[in-house]
Amino acid sequence: MAMYAKYRFICSARQVFDEMSDRKVPDWNSMISGYWKWGYQNEASCLFELMREKNVISWTAMVSGYCKSGDLENARRVFREMPEKSVVSWNAMLSGYVQNGFVEEGLNLFEEMMDVTDIKPDETTWVTIISSCAAKGDPELAKSLVSLIHSRKTSFNCFIKTALIDMYAKCGSLETARRIFDDMGSQRNLVSWNAMISAYTKNADLASAREVFNKMPEKNVVSWNSLISGYAQNGPSSMAIELFKEMLKTSKLKPDEVTMVSVISACGHLGALELGKRVISFCREHQIRLSISGYNSVISMYSRCGSIEDAKKTFQEMPKRDVVSYNSLIAGFACHGNGIKAFELILKMKEEGIEPDGITFMAVLTACSHAGLSKEGRELFQSIRNPAVDHYACMVDLLGRIGELDEAKKLVDEMPMKPPAGVYGALLNACRLHKRVEIGELAAYELFELEPENSGNNVLLSNIYASMGRWEDVEKIRELMKKKGVTKTTGWSWVEYEGNVHRFIAGDRGHKYSEEIYKLLKELGKRMRDMGYVADKSCVLRDVEEKEEMVGTHSEKLAIGFALVVSGDNTDGVIRVVKNLRVCGDCHRYIKILSKLVEREIVVRECHLIKRESKSQGYVPTYLSS
Repeated sequence: MAMYAKYRFICSARQVFDEMSDRKVPDWNSMISGYWKWGYQNEASCLFELMREKNVISWTAMVSGYCKSGDLENARRVFREMPEKSVVSWNAMLSGYVQNGFVEEGLNLFEEMMDVTDIKPDETTWVTIISSCAAKGDPELAKSLVSLIHSRKTSFNCFIKTALIDMYAKCGSLETARRIFDDMGSQRNLVSWNAMISAYTKNADLASAREVFNKMPEKNVVSWNSLISGYAQNGPSSMAIELFKEMLKTSKLKPDEVTMVSVISACGHLGALELGKRVISFCREHQIRLSISGYNSVISMYSRCGSIEDAKKTFQEMPKRDVVSYNSLIAGFACHGNGIKAFELILKMKEEGIEPDGITFMAVLTACSHAGLSKEGRELFQSIRNPAVDHYACMVDLLGRIGELDEAKKLVDEMPMKPPAGVYGALLNACRLHKRVEIGELAAYELFELEPENSGNNVLLSNIYASMGRWEDVEKIRELMKKKGVTKTTGWSWVEYEGNVHRFIAGDRGHKYSEEIYKLLKELGKRMRDMGYVADKSCVLRDVEEKEEMVGTHSEKLAIGFALVVSGDNTDGVIRVVKNLRVCGDCHRYIKILSKLVEREIVVRECHLIKRESKSQGYVPTYLSS
């Protein structure tokens, strides 16, 4: 019976159980555990009700089973009905609360447990409750828990220390986490090493994470995944891909879905579509099955790389979809300026019985903003019961884009919560677009208080002044930045070629193809001027003579020039460029005319938007958040 249950032949196990002439309590428990193991909740419950004699193991199996299936109401009911409880029973209920995200309830239950005189917490109890404190991220709670452990004279074994590393890391105390890790010495196991790597990556300290990773005596898939996901989420994303390649070369371990999702995400950040497609092919070749979350990452990657058709195809091929699947594609349509498609999807998800969440509404509002659907956006915003700050930011952006800056300012003033930086940032950008100095100054100075280290706010205000020829005010902003020690973020543009990412900065002459790039851009510039192109010198934030030369060597132009040089006579491929900052107005217009001239489709992704220039369609605005 136990053998059948272990290998999922649950019907055969039940047949043997029914044929047994003399069934003891352990036999019943074994059958109940088999049912729970393979997800047969109703059968386990019915069999439990049929039991005449039950022991503490029987009751605990039911508590544990209900918790693992997420049915905490029944788990709690069975736990309360237990005639006697062991420490394992308490641990089962505690773990159920923590694993299902009910941290407060878990902590309250732990306090109850402390009042039971004949129950002494064991190693599992402490690890579980430490995990609860880690989830809370409360340093004071963590401190009181450690004091309690000390007062109980509990020995700090490997498992407890590993849980403490995670707790301190989530409470922002990396130094304490590292001290515990170092003190463990020979006690350290693979889980301890992985916990320390995870601690560093979650706090974006990738250099320290790499240092620990390199010192590991042995690594498993979790070790590689922790570091790869750290690079994918915190950058540089290219390092996630390089580490993945290193894993394939130096390790005999097989990547799993977690690995692939991180690498796919990194490809999305870089806009490396061809590399992303290769990664997806790798999954197929090595039979790495993607779950719903994996498919969602693929949809997001395609959208970020400017290939919305591939994103839509992936969505349609999914055997099952959740709210994140819909949100990913809606965000893709929003980013590409297709508000109608975004609206169609929100109706479709409701038909499938999937309720939109706050992210859904934010994505559709973004779609309305980018597509100029002001009426639809207003109606949608009014339908949201309790708009969050992100919804207000989207609405301010929508109103700002259509030039309704006074209404946008009024909305900000009437917000029921204190407006965060994102709201003022949307307002400031709208002022840049429509050259509204007075509101722009108000938004900028709010941002200077909220984000004193963010140079982008200073640059946006400088842009407004420069577009109106107010060079003295531009200089004041420059002096203010210098006084506060704020430096302008360097603008980078990059383009993928043969699996490698090539990066450029404005005026860059360090690339091995620089001579050919500048020569080609000079030739194209002459032909573009014949087509009516005149450089927009207002994009230069300095009152200098060499304005045309400065805008002519912006990083995105160099990246496109490189793509044209290396592709030679091949005019079929799409040129995809990513920039870490906003693309200036001159470059938008330049790319539009260049696309027609060279008869190539060019996709440029910036920090907030994608602009697509198509040889067949001319200028079609589409958008993508980076």
